[in-house]
Amino acid sequence: MGTGRTGRSTAAVTTAEQGWEQFFRYGPYGLFGLATVVSAMSADLIMSRTGTYVAGALVPVALMLQLWWSRIRHRPAGRSWASVYFVVRTVLAFVLTWTNPFFSMFALLGYFDAARLLSRRTARVGMLATAVTMAGSQCGSGFPPDTLMNWTAFGILLALHSTLVLVFAQLDTRQAEQARTQLHTIDELESANARLEQALAENAGLHAQLLVQAREAGVADERSRLAAEIHDTIAQGLTGIIAQLQVVTSTAESDPALARVHLDRAAALARHSLGEARRSVSNLVPAALAHDDLPEALGKTVASWAERTGVRAECTVTGTAEPLHDEVGATLLRIAEEALANVGRHSRATRVGVTLSFMGDEVTLDVRDDGCGFDPVALPPYRGSDGFGLGGMRARAERMAGTVVVESEPGNGAAVCARVPLVPQR
Repeated sequence: MGTGRTGRSTAAVTTAEQGWEQFFRYGPYGLFGLATVVSAMSADLIMSRTGTYVAGALVPVALMLQLWWSRIRHRPAGRSWASVYFVVRTVLAFVLTWTNPFFSMFALLGYFDAARLLSRRTARVGMLATAVTMAGSQCGSGFPPDTLMNWTAFGILLALHSTLVLVFAQLDTRQAEQARTQLHTIDELESANARLEQALAENAGLHAQLLVQAREAGVADERSRLAAEIHDTIAQGLTGIIAQLQVVTSTAESDPALARVHLDRAAALARHSLGEARRSVSNLVPAALAHDDLPEALGKTVASWAERTGVRAECTVTGTAEPLHDEVGATLLRIAEEALANVGRHSRATRVGVTLSFMGDEVTLDVRDDGCGFDPVALPPYRGSDGFGLGGMRARAERMAGTVVVESEPGNGAAVCARVPLVPQR
């Protein structure tokens, strides 16, 4: 929009300048020709024989002067001759008006171009000289006034013209100042538009760069998600299957019934892991959340884990349960599964408590055990390629703008607390 306004303003200034240029190019010829024709028609009534001779001699001189000025006014030397042209023309107009008042139409040009041809200091003097000529032509008897009444009329008219000169000079000064201000504003707008176009071009480049980075970040995030999903589902399922099959191997001959139970568990784990693999690839919710909400799915997950490991585990829900967004529910369930897997592998715990709390604008998950504990500070930093334990839990929570805090010390068990915003199901 700024470019459009600037274009319209520039066009308006250009049109006005072109109009004045046409006037200063053809106007002097038109006014001089009109003054000459009217003066010739009124010569018998107004002009004396001497005046006629003088006018006849000066009209060609004035015409030659105007032709000369038309040729040089746009040349580099024209500016230096401008004041000479104005003075000579004003003198010729004064003398011609003396011979016939109708030549004042030619003298009228001094009001229009004094500011253009003379310096600011001498422009008013030039217009006052024009005012003297105009007042003399209108006082009734021409130059010089021959009666006291004509002198009085000349004085009044000169005062009137002088006042008009001062008024028009002030108006011209204001107009020139406004024109300079407008041109300065237009220049600033054009400069601002140029800077804006440059900034838009730079922003377009940055936008393209950000799109590339966003795509790369999306690819990296998807790889991280799939890696975490494989670790939390397929890898843990295969670990459970291996554990069940090891029991089957050791009890197949001594206790076929028990071996059959563990074999069925291994088959169930295999089917569950297959379903999780398919859902991970399709970016769907965990299998446990396919038909149950988070509290029910978490309760079933804890019970299944307790049955496999033989560790006593309880699941508690506090607060008013609300349906959660799929991503929030999946994040908390995966964190719970990873925390339970860590307890089963490392803690040698005899009791585990899992608490899901709905607390206004956030949901918390606490997994506590009475195992051997560990020193959280001594754990190696999470690098994403050498395991998906506590670091993987934190990464999952951070994707949901949440946090994971681990509290533990050797010999006193461990507690994992995950907090994520409560985002309701859409």
